[in-house]
Amino acid sequence: MKILHTSDWHLGQSFFTKSRKNEHAAFLKWLLNEVETHSVDALIVAGDVFDTGTPPSYARELYHEFIGALQTKKCTLIVLGGNHDSVSVLNESKALLRYLNSHVIASTFGDADDQVITLEDSQGNCGAILCAVPFIRPRDVIISSAGQDAVEKRQALGDAIKQHYATLFQKAVSLREASSSASDKLIPIIATGHLTALGVSQSESVRDIYIGTLEGFDASGFPPADYIALGHIHRPQKVAGKAHIRYSGSPIPLSFDELNTQKQVVLVDFDGDENGPEITTISVPRFQAMQVIKGDLATIEQKMTTSDDI
Repeated sequence: MKILHTSDWHLGQSFFTKSRKNEHAAFLKWLLNEVETHSVDALIVAGDVFDTGTPPSYARELYHEFIGALQTKKCTLIVLGGNHDSVSVLNESKALLRYLNSHVIASTFGDADDQVITLEDSQGNCGAILCAVPFIRPRDVIISSAGQDAVEKRQALGDAIKQHYATLFQKAVSLREASSSASDKLIPIIATGHLTALGVSQSESVRDIYIGTLEGFDASGFPPADYIALGHIHRPQKVAGKAHIRYSGSPIPLSFDELNTQKQVVLVDFDGDENGPEITTISVPRFQAMQVIKGDLATIEQKMTTSDDI
C-alpha cells in the first residue's frame, strides 16, 4: 500500500500581483506522473487546496481537471480542508466527487464515522485505514464555558482536539479488527491534520492560525498512528523528531524566504514491515525561477541583465 502525502497547494494564489496559475498547472501535471510512476494507491492533500475561501474560477478548474485526470491512475484521492479553504466551496462538489473515487473532508462537523475511511490497495483489499482530520474549528469540537480564563480555554481546547483524534483512532482500530483475520498482516492506520504543531519551523508565507486560543498542538496529543500527514507549515519537516509525523510542505515557494527550501512530496510505503513504513521524499522541480537580488541600483540592473533566471 503506497500513500503520497502533499499539502498547501494554495491554488489561486497571486504573488506580488503575479498569478501562479502556470506553476500550479505544471505541478499538478508532474504530480499525476509521480502517482503513476510510483503506483500510488492513495493521494492525501492535507489542507489548503485553495489560497482563499473564494478562489478564482481558473483555480477551481485546475482542481477539478486534476481529479478527472487522476481517474486513469487507479488512485484514491483524499482532500482535507485547511484554514484557507471554504467549507462550503469544498463541499459543493463533494457529492459528485464521491463517484470519482475521491473523499472530501472539509470540516470536523458531522458524523465522526465519515472521517474514518478505508483505503483499498491495488488488489481491492483494505490496505490502510485513514483518520481524516482537516483544520479543526473550535465550534466543531468544544462549547465554551462562562468564567474560563485563557489558560483554562487553551487546556480545554487542546484536550478536545486530542479527544477528537482519540475517538477517530479508536473507530479505526475497531474497523481494523473487523477487517483483519488472524493470517492477515496488520492493517496500518494513518491520521491527518492541518494545524501548527509545537516546535516547528515556519516561513513568512504561513499565516498564523490560532485554533481558539491554542497557539500550537503538542505532538504527544496525536494518536499512535503508523503515519501522520500534516499540512499548514510550508517547510517540509518532521515533528518532534519523529519520522512518521511530517509536514510535506507546499509544492511551490509561497514567499522569498522559502527559496532555499527544497520542495517535496512524501511517499509512504506500507509493505508489512513491523518496523513501520518506508518513508521517502520526492523532490518537486522548480517550475518558475525566483531570485532575490540585493545591492545598489547599478548592481541590481547589472544582475537583471546578466542573470539567466530572470
